[in-house]
Amino acid sequence: MKSDLFVGEHLAETADFPGMTLQNAKSVKYTVNGEMYARQGAMIAFRGDLRFERKGQGIGGMLKRAVTGEGLALMTVSGQGEAWFAHEAQNCFIVEIEPGDAFSVNGRNVLCFDSTLHYEIRTVKGAGMTGGGLFNSVFTGRGKVALMCEGSPIVIPVTPQAPVCVDTDAVVGWSEQLVTSLHRSQSLGSMLRGGSGEAVQLRLDGQGFVVVRPSELTPQKNASH
Repeated sequence: MKSDLFVGEHLAETADFPGMTLQNAKSVKYTVNGEMYARQGAMIAFRGDLRFERKGQGIGGMLKRAVTGEGLALMTVSGQGEAWFAHEAQNCFIVEIEPGDAFSVNGRNVLCFDSTLHYEIRTVKGAGMTGGGLFNSVFTGRGKVALMCEGSPIVIPVTPQAPVCVDTDAVVGWSEQLVTSLHRSQSLGSMLRGGSGEAVQLRLDGQGFVVVRPSELTPQKNASH
């Protein structure tokens, strides 16, 4: 058969090195030689000798997840082979983390990551009980994490001279060293008139960056996660 499907980004070629790469805008390919972690149910295809097992959270992780609602339902992928991951056709992108880095990300946006990375659930300091959650998963160490979001992500630099305020339902993640707090951008008079729909945001101060997606969670989408 002949088709444009057999060329370009559509064709899954054998990788030259282990680890993750973007197969296309909607999926991540991971060449496994040992072990890696992925969101439960996110595998869409694989070839080779691979095993998929539920990853335990440990007692502390289970308690945090039960209390906070945050956390990653993970599976361990081990062996040798290639696996492809995707979730609801969301856009995928890869962040490389180096020693000394710390990246705070909402668990709903994590697709897969290297086993060399460490993650833990931490409180978003100063955020209060906001719509985006009071807790995030913080990644440290050396390795790559594949994230996903609806639409193309927007990366906004944060500097001491230019803090950034983000909608808690649109934020994907940020540099962990940034200082977080709540920002109210609506006057009392506006609230009494029914509100603007933009009453409270998460403010980020310091030096780093924040990633947002070009959409907000709808109640239906939020309930499905």
